[in-house]
Amino acid sequence: MSNTRVSIVASIGGAGDGVVVVAPSTAAAAASNAAVYTTIAAAVDARIAIDSTAASGVSVVAVSGVAGGRVFFSPTGPLDRDYDDARRWPEAAAAGVKRALECGCRKLTLAIVGDPSWPQAQLLGVMGALDAAYVPLEVREEVPNKKIKISELAVFGVPKDTVNLAVHLDQAKSIAKDIGGSDPERMAPPRVEDYVKEVFSKSSCIKLHVIDDDAQLQKNYPLFEAVNRCAKGVPRHRGRIIMLHYTPPTKSKKTVMLVGKGVTYDTGGADIKAGGVMAGMHRDKCGAAAVTGYFKFLDLAKPDGIEVYGALCMVRNSVGSDCYVADEIITSRAGVRIRVGNTDAEGRMAMADSLAYMKEIAINKPDASLFTVATLTGHCCLAIGEGYTAIMENGPAKRARVATHVQNSGELMAEPVEVSSIRREDYAFHRGKSEYEDVLQCNNLPSSRTPRGHQSPAAFLILASGLDKHGKDSAQPLQYSHMDIAASSGPFPGLPTGAPVLALARTFSPELFLSATQ
Repeated sequence: MSNTRVSIVASIGGAGDGVVVVAPSTAAAAASNAAVYTTIAAAVDARIAIDSTAASGVSVVAVSGVAGGRVFFSPTGPLDRDYDDARRWPEAAAAGVKRALECGCRKLTLAIVGDPSWPQAQLLGVMGALDAAYVPLEVREEVPNKKIKISELAVFGVPKDTVNLAVHLDQAKSIAKDIGGSDPERMAPPRVEDYVKEVFSKSSCIKLHVIDDDAQLQKNYPLFEAVNRCAKGVPRHRGRIIMLHYTPPTKSKKTVMLVGKGVTYDTGGADIKAGGVMAGMHRDKCGAAAVTGYFKFLDLAKPDGIEVYGALCMVRNSVGSDCYVADEIITSRAGVRIRVGNTDAEGRMAMADSLAYMKEIAINKPDASLFTVATLTGHCCLAIGEGYTAIMENGPAKRARVATHVQNSGELMAEPVEVSSIRREDYAFHRGKSEYEDVLQCNNLPSSRTPRGHQSPAAFLILASGLDKHGKDSAQPLQYSHMDIAASSGPFPGLPTGAPVLALARTFSPELFLSATQ
């Protein structure tokens, strides 16, 4: 996590190295209620008058009477065009903080001049500032003098509830970043278990159960165990499924069930990744990382009326004499005979049995929504572009407008989501091609070269888990949505984003955000 101490102050004239001001423009700042912004806006306009390039980025100006005697003015820019969205607020705050860091600041005051059309602006601004203060786990552990970027962030003019919610969300995202971004050894499956246990060691509402017994995995999670078969010979790489359960303060009216892909390193297995595309494959665990981050939000915020189950499918897709191979036929937990088509499609294998397990629980739960969250396909990156999550849903989920709710929440929280559809062609693609198998796991081409390459895996997960028996035409329909975060999990090289923690938090606990975004 950022390790930044956050406080609320009544003025921007206290102790510190500088003040970061986020506003749509200098005109908007000057028109606000706080008189100090008029002075700041005039100083920034004077700077722009002699250096027009200052208008396009963060302006650094000297202002007497403010913390550190200097202001880092970071404008959001226009907010009313067809393509402007909520991302402008956290991006502007992060840019201001990063510029302050470049100038040697370590104790900052943050001031956000909101806009009536953007009720969540202050929340997003505080989160953007904290996001810029994040320090990767390995750096915090191994380089003591770089453990903290900002020692203190004093927030001016933002309600306490808003700041508290921003801190909770940032801590949740930081957990996701720690797991998703750390290298293949620091976050090998056993060490993920240790980390997650530590994160929830003092929790009163999160229960944790680990499945690592080989016999149990072979019997109840055979598709996961196929991926694990090669890695488990190395103790420090041995896979496990980490089950999480959040119980609300009172009786639950809604159940959410999340299965996260936690491939700690993906060599491609026998269908090995070639041509230099293996670099960055430690990020293939960002789905499980995001699920863990969401549970941290539940632990901190303790929303009522919702019960949440999570499965972190932590496994390494190794290559060697005992790796699973194409043409193998493996029967899933749901009794579906799966023919392996490509061992580099290991993510769906790792999650399908846990999804079947969640399905078994969901049948007896109120208003259950099942999800898989995964960095699953390169096709997703091509189809929707960097920074976006793709979500697709089965019939019952579509009837409940689950994807639309998630998309709307993502839009509000600067974590954009695009809706895709699961079509009949996707089911046909995975139907067994011979008498031997019921379902074909994958073809032998990369998803980026396969038509509907990010939609069809959702159909596989439905078929392999037995969820096809719970469609809208069944006696027991179950809502299921698949979230492909390959394009939104963050750049490599670079830092992970923690997506879609914010979208999930806002979707299923909107009441926590109402008082913080007025």
